[in-house]
Amino acid sequence: MSVRRLALFVALACCGHAHAALTVTDDTGATVTLEAPAKRVVSLAPHVTELLFAAGGGARVVGAVTYSDYPPEAQSIPRVGDNKALDLERIVAMKPDLIVVWRHGNAARQTERLRDLHVPLYFSEPKHLADIPATIDKLGVLLGTKEAATEASNAFRRDIARLRARYASRPAVGVFYQVWDDPLMTLNDANVFSEVIEMCGGRNVFADLKPNVPTISTEAVLAANPEAIVTATVGATRPDRALPAFDRWKKWPSMTAVARDNLFGIDGDLINRPTPRLALGAAQLCEDLDAARGRRPK
Repeated sequence: MSVRRLALFVALACCGHAHAALTVTDDTGATVTLEAPAKRVVSLAPHVTELLFAAGGGARVVGAVTYSDYPPEAQSIPRVGDNKALDLERIVAMKPDLIVVWRHGNAARQTERLRDLHVPLYFSEPKHLADIPATIDKLGVLLGTKEAATEASNAFRRDIARLRARYASRPAVGVFYQVWDDPLMTLNDANVFSEVIEMCGGRNVFADLKPNVPTISTEAVLAANPEAIVTATVGATRPDRALPAFDRWKKWPSMTAVARDNLFGIDGDLINRPTPRLALGAAQLCEDLDAARGRRPK
C-alpha cells in the first residue's frame, strides 16, 4: 500500500470512528441512536438528573424539572416545569440534542408533543436494582462518558452486592411499606424498593396486591400484622408537605411492629429515587430490619 493510500485509509478510519453512531435501548425497549455524544440534555425527572450526573454528564444538562436537587450543582440548572406540566417552549429554546423522559411520571400528552420536536427521547423507568447501573452505563454511551459511567455503575453494583451478601439470607422480617397516609397506600413487588426489602432479608407483606401502588385499609394492615413498618421521611422531594407519621398505628399496641417499636423512617430521597443513593437508603433499611430481629423475644 502506498503512503498516499495509507494516509487516506487512516483518515477515513478516524473519521468513521469519530462519527460512529451511539446506540442504546431505553426502558420501553425502543432504540435510541445519536450521531454524536449528547452535548445539550434536558432531564424530565429528578432521578434522571441524578443518573446523568452519575454518568459523568452533569455539565451537559441544560434543563431539568422541579426537585432536581442532587447533586447540589443540579440546583442551578434552569427549570422546564415539573412532571405534571412541562414548559415545552422553553425546552425548544434550549435546543437539546437528547431528552431523558420519566416514562410514567411525565404527562402522556406532553410526552407525545415532545416527539414532534424530532429530538431523540430516552425513556427511563428503572424497575429493578440492576436497572440503575445499567441505565448509568447507557447514558454514558449517549454522553460519550463511558469511563465515568462505568466507575459509578460498578461502585453501585459493589455496594448492593455487599448488602445482599450480608443480609439477604437472614431470618425474614415482614415489612409494610407505607407510601402514603390518606389514603393509605403501599407498594407491591413490581417496584425497586420491594426488591430492596427482599435484599435486606425482609418480606413485603403486600407484595401480591394490584396495582403497583395499591390503596389498602387499616384492617388489611392489622391482618397482615407486619413485624416492621417503614415509611419515607420528608426529603427534598416534598418539602411543602409532611409525610405520614406513625401515630395511627400506635392505637394498635398489639400489632407486632408497634409492640416492638419497629417503626422506621428513611429519607424519601434515598428510597424513592432509583439512583446510586438508593444504596444508602438500602443500607439504612438493612440496619433497621436487623434491629427488628434483635427485638424478637428470646
